[in-house]
Amino acid sequence: MGDIEIYIFGALALFTIWFIRNTINYYYGEKRKLKYMHRFAKEGDVEAQRHLAKRYKKGDMVKKSCQQAAFWYQKAAFSGDEDAKGFLEKYMENKRKRC
Repeated sequence: MGDIEIYIFGALALFTIWFIRNTINYYYGEKRKLKYMHRFAKEGDVEAQRHLAKRYKKGDMVKKSCQQAAFWYQKAAFSGDEDAKGFLEKYMENKRKRC
């Protein structure tokens, strides 16, 4: 019975190490994606601008900011993105409310 407990403890320790490692890799991968998304959005990529605006609106891996979301949606809307135009209309109607 004592050997089984050692194996269970070892398996649990390995799983914990694996889980922590993958969590860290995921976090750095998302940060890397966000860095490239900013770069592409600044270069004028409409899809990157829209995704970046959604991240700012939700606070996904960035500090939640309605103004930043509106800025990136505005850039995307000027490039012809219909979803961004819809968000901007809602934002202007409900300025005082949260986004």
